[in-house]
Amino acid sequence: MQNKIKLLLCVCAFGITQACYAEEIDINVDDVAANEQFSADAIEEYNVDGSLFQQITDLEQEKVLMQLEKERAQLNLDLDRLAAEKIKLHMEIDTLSGRAEQQQQEFETERARLQNEAKRLENEREALNNKQVAPTPSYVPSQPVYSEPPQPKPETEITKKYKLLNVFGAGSQLQATVQDLANGQNKKLSVGKDLDGYTVKSISLDEGVVFSKDGEIQTLNVANGN
Repeated sequence: MQNKIKLLLCVCAFGITQACYAEEIDINVDDVAANEQFSADAIEEYNVDGSLFQQITDLEQEKVLMQLEKERAQLNLDLDRLAAEKIKLHMEIDTLSGRAEQQQQEFETERARLQNEAKRLENEREALNNKQVAPTPSYVPSQPVYSEPPQPKPETEITKKYKLLNVFGAGSQLQATVQDLANGQNKKLSVGKDLDGYTVKSISLDEGVVFSKDGEIQTLNVANGN
């Protein structure tokens, strides 16, 4: 009998407990739904302008932009450095090319000089080989050597017929004036002109007028007219 009473009490207690737990669950579900609606409304009505979150976001963006700007500046510096090195490399290549061409030209000049020198030496060697040396007698009697006294130079036709008056002009344009002793006429002479079959070879202030004819040289100067 007592056992039945205990069992009945337990069943009643369990039923009460279940009823209270179900009511508590209903209350908690309503609270959660209300909180979720409030959070959605708060998020929708939240203004980020001027907020701490917005300031933090702006600072992060500025940091990122500054870092990107710094990296771009460094990249530009690297590009400028590479361009300068490229220009320097081209200049060095041009310098080396010009130096190589100059060395090649010097080499060609030196080779030509050596070839000419070798050719000259070969010609000299052939000339020495082809040169015939006349035999010298073993004994050559000594002969007295007589020298004739110098003979006075005979007076030539030009010096008999003409007298040098003057030499005028400058450099290679010198001219001379001579006078015919027979009739007193004056004649102007320049290099290349003929006078009585004689060609004027040269005119100078020191020697006067030099004539040539068939290999014969005659000079007419102031002393001839004195």
